[in-house]
Amino acid sequence: MTDWPAPAPGAAPLPKMIAAQAGLELKILFRNGEQLLLTLIIPMLLLVVFSSESLISVGRGARIGFIAPGILALAVLSTSFTSLAIGTAFERRYGVLKRLGATPLSRAGLIAAKAALVLAVEAGQVVLIVAVSLLLGWHPVVSVTSVFSALAVLIAGSAAFCGLAMLLAGTIRAEAVLAAANLAYLVLLGIGGVLFPLAKFPPAARPVLLALPSGAMSDGLRAVLRYGAGVPGKDLLVLAAWAVVAIGLAARTFRWD
Repeated sequence: MTDWPAPAPGAAPLPKMIAAQAGLELKILFRNGEQLLLTLIIPMLLLVVFSSESLISVGRGARIGFIAPGILALAVLSTSFTSLAIGTAFERRYGVLKRLGATPLSRAGLIAAKAALVLAVEAGQVVLIVAVSLLLGWHPVVSVTSVFSALAVLIAGSAAFCGLAMLLAGTIRAEAVLAAANLAYLVLLGIGGVLFPLAKFPPAARPVLLALPSGAMSDGLRAVLRYGAGVPGKDLLVLAAWAVVAIGLAARTFRWD
């Protein structure tokens, strides 16, 4: 008689569950092509339109040197916050997340899987935005420090916005998330340092705007890619604080139903 191995019921290791969920999320995203196109088309249109030198003054240097880092920050905002919050909220509304809640996948695991998907999409966005910006005449400061600093800012910003998206999507109704996420996108587009220099705002408002994740991202990216500054420690600290607080709250309060 053949001795079969004894069954070993139990959950898969957390990294394996996260990878499986992230793979499923990626397949769903590619089936929902209009959402992917939206996250690409809007930043690209704004990049081309606002790179015109006839628009508002941005200080020394070509305007593309100002706008390209801002569009990189906008890509993170659109993908890791607006798109993620709305998509997750409607998954929750239609019962998709309720079914996931019956699996061993934890809240933290779901957030990690969503974040992995976001990083994959943003990698493609960054490559496309950089390529088009170079064609438009962008000459960023390229060094080991600037490249790694820019990547650190993008990743920290993604973590902050992912946490905020999951916090929003997991606590209020889908319709309210749709309105709030789109409103936040438009507001941060105007006051987050993405398209317009924060120096144009009243001096009293600038510290507040720089404390926003969009303001810290755009400021940090410009510091290293436009001016060749060192590691933007203050901006990274702001983004890390947003990420820790938002992800912590989302992991504790996210509701599956």
